[in-house]
Amino acid sequence: MPREIALQSIRNIGIMAHIDAGKTTTTERILYYTGQVHRPGDVDDGATQMDYMEQERERGITIMSAATTCSWRDHRINIIDTPGHVDFTSEVERSLRVLDGAVAVFCGVGGVEPQSETVWKQADRYGVPRVAFINKMDRLGADFGRAVQSMVERLGAKPIPVTLPIGAEDGFRGVIDLLAMKAQIYHEEDLGATFDLVPVPDDLIAESEAARVALMEAVAEVDEELMELYLGEDGVTPEQLRAGIRRATLAGNLVPVFCGSSLKNKGVQNLLDGIVDFLPAPLDRPPIVGRILIDGVPGDETAIRQPDDEEPFSALAFKILADPFAGRLAFMRVYSGTLAAGKVVLNVSTGKRERIQRLLRMHADKREDLQEARTGDIVAVVGFKEIRTGDTLTAEAHPLVLDEMTFAEPVIYMAIEPRTKADQDKLGAALQAMADEDPAFQVRKDPDSGQTVIWGMGELHLEIVVDRMQREYKVACNVGRPQVAYRETVGKTVTAHGEFEKDLAGKTNFARVGLVIAPGEYGSGTTFVNEVAPGALPPEFAGHVEAAVRQACDTGVLAGYPLVDLAVRLTEAKWVEGESTEMGFRNAASGALWDGAKAADPVLLEPVMTVEVTVPPDFLGDVTGHLNSRRGRVIGMQQRGTDQVIHAEVPLVEMFGYATQLRSLSQGRGVFSMLLARYEPVPEKVAREITRLYAGA
Repeated sequence: MPREIALQSIRNIGIMAHIDAGKTTTTERILYYTGQVHRPGDVDDGATQMDYMEQERERGITIMSAATTCSWRDHRINIIDTPGHVDFTSEVERSLRVLDGAVAVFCGVGGVEPQSETVWKQADRYGVPRVAFINKMDRLGADFGRAVQSMVERLGAKPIPVTLPIGAEDGFRGVIDLLAMKAQIYHEEDLGATFDLVPVPDDLIAESEAARVALMEAVAEVDEELMELYLGEDGVTPEQLRAGIRRATLAGNLVPVFCGSSLKNKGVQNLLDGIVDFLPAPLDRPPIVGRILIDGVPGDETAIRQPDDEEPFSALAFKILADPFAGRLAFMRVYSGTLAAGKVVLNVSTGKRERIQRLLRMHADKREDLQEARTGDIVAVVGFKEIRTGDTLTAEAHPLVLDEMTFAEPVIYMAIEPRTKADQDKLGAALQAMADEDPAFQVRKDPDSGQTVIWGMGELHLEIVVDRMQREYKVACNVGRPQVAYRETVGKTVTAHGEFEKDLAGKTNFARVGLVIAPGEYGSGTTFVNEVAPGALPPEFAGHVEAAVRQACDTGVLAGYPLVDLAVRLTEAKWVEGESTEMGFRNAASGALWDGAKAADPVLLEPVMTVEVTVPPDFLGDVTGHLNSRRGRVIGMQQRGTDQVIHAEVPLVEMFGYATQLRSLSQGRGVFSMLLARYEPVPEKVAREITRLYAGA
């Protein structure tokens, strides 16, 4: 069966930005101008297509990434609208893993903001080409040049404007297309769907010509083909310049920048042209590489799957969604081959065969049945009995494993319990369903109290979980106060020995080990090296020692928090044939680890957040003083429009309830954002109180 649309005409993109930069409004305008909806929704009215959850519409923010599809200039654009709040960064992470390109939306007033940096680094990690859209050019304090410069200073990017604003703030009335050197004045009566192409205004001709020269020079510097044309006698045509920008964008050398106001219906069509002209098709991305299975286990040998319908089927499940009507939906990106409804695939990650009941093309919470999914498609699948985020799906005869996704560890937690006995079973099922959906949300049992504890990325994250429990799953529950997820580490190097010798059921269990425990690099977790001479210890016993060390690190020696950033070396081991056992080595190793950690000047660590607070100048003194009282360190200030921006570092435990207090301090006019910077040692006085409470418990 022939393809409905050529692979070269597919764009798989994400819309990403800081909260309130206008991602969802931009996506709504894209759907309107491409004919996907008859009227764009408004975030403030809670009427958008993409933010369909009740919690999203009430708060005016995106919580869960939503997928949709539209067409522009005979190209199919598959879009994922991602959250901007730091608590939901995992949604961005898994979306970028499967996307070919991205649109980074920045506020014309704020420029690059904290979460903008986070998602930009995520895109860097996956090598995703980007275009940028400077939004809200109609806002008071909007400055296109300053916003572009912030991309250079804060992201290390190489932005190249391809459109310029005509006016700013309440005088913003259109854009100049530097490729065509024409001005676009939009018609208000049809929400900007049509516009007049007119000559560049006289007062902007010099600026526009200088910007076009700068654009050509920037591309010529990184593209030899355009360099030859630029230095030649015939000059550069708009088509040649467009092709050069595309090559530079795909190579990651430049970021084309557009401008406009999504809310005021200006500039979005140029962005759509940029998506088609400059962002990659699946054929423009490197082929996917996976590890070949040897006896059911991924080995070192790799195989390549080209983006081709004739290749064996391979796909990655990047999002799981519990749907009240269709059951469990698995969103997947097809990297090669085709898949028809009713066919069987192999979930390589679980080793199980699964029959595909339905294939769906999603439009936010609406869906369209498909008979077949092809290379480059992003679709939802119904029918999996067991599937998790990051699972690899392939043809049965051609299994291989794609790299799994990794997510940040949660930083706060709180206890949760059902209000009635009738809610008890429902609570467990609801928590499991949400944990399947959200890899950054975890459910654990406290080994001491037996309580169910939920872990997340922030207060809002857990607040949304509890709200969904009550609304969607109809589970009445009580919750405790949010608690900080502390960590523990060691302050010096020690040598520790552990010995285990016990007769159980008539069998001797013996082992002796010597460990050197040292502080590791920040963020390294626990590293383990076996330095025992080859042949002096059977490999299986060394494996048991490592497993026991890693398990022992789950519970620290000061207050029961996980031990992190340890470098552990196995330097001694004694075993006796017929008497040494797995149990013996596990107990000896965990005992040595614990004794050593106690003697190695253990340190309690707390998460420290990078905080950005924006307030009117009248409230600057009160807000900075309040941050200092919360153990905060103000590390810089800057003016942004008419407001002052405070950059600070504050321990997470001190930020609980900060939104309410900031509103009080600033008469409701202050806003803030924060993200995890690092873990730092807790001050001695605070650490003593935490360990005292732990000992008392």
